[in-house]
Amino acid sequence: MKKNKNAYIGISLVILVFGIIFIPKIINRISNNDIVDTDRHNLEHTSAQKNDTLAFVGNKQVPAFRFINQDADTITNADYMNKVYVVEFFFSTCQDICPIMNQNMKKVAKAYPDGAMVGIASFSIDPTYDTPEILKAYAESYEIDHPSWNFLTGDKEEIFKLSNEGFNLYAAEGMDEEDDFQHSGFFALIDQNGNIRSRIDEHGNPIVYYDGLKDEGVQMLIKDIKKLL
Repeated sequence: MKKNKNAYIGISLVILVFGIIFIPKIINRISNNDIVDTDRHNLEHTSAQKNDTLAFVGNKQVPAFRFINQDADTITNADYMNKVYVVEFFFSTCQDICPIMNQNMKKVAKAYPDGAMVGIASFSIDPTYDTPEILKAYAESYEIDHPSWNFLTGDKEEIFKLSNEGFNLYAAEGMDEEDDFQHSGFFALIDQNGNIRSRIDEHGNPIVYYDGLKDEGVQMLIKDIKKLL
């Protein structure tokens, strides 16, 4: 009986010491909201907040451009000011990646059908063949009716310069007859002030462009447009 009494006294002393040392600290952390900082869900929330930040890609603004769309209207970068918009480079006779890119771009157009807020600019790298009439037929073949989706054509040198220097989206003429043109399958995201924007990866680096050939890249783009809006 005496041993049990001593055991109870020992346990009581441990509890008393624990209360004296730790309970004031816990109360202090709760009052200062510090306790949630080590909570797993809060860490995930902090990570999500970081991922919500869209980087400026080298503080790079879209250079001025002026081309003709599928309706033979003159379109400039000023037409996209105050809009979020997506850019791609393609050509109408491409049977490789372009059909995939434009089917995926249709997902973007469907997600944001309001042309007053979101636009799309598809620049042809084969402007000699891709006249406004050809581009209009191309848009109709894809059943594209988005009010701010312009298929653009014009001077070839200006288009290639815009692609390679303005957006850093690779485009070039092919080396043989079977490969007339080469270009990337990426989309560029532009904010309302004409800045190229990008999601940040887990290392804090901008991904720069969105993969227009994969649904994952397109879904990322759709989410990031929402952030800019």
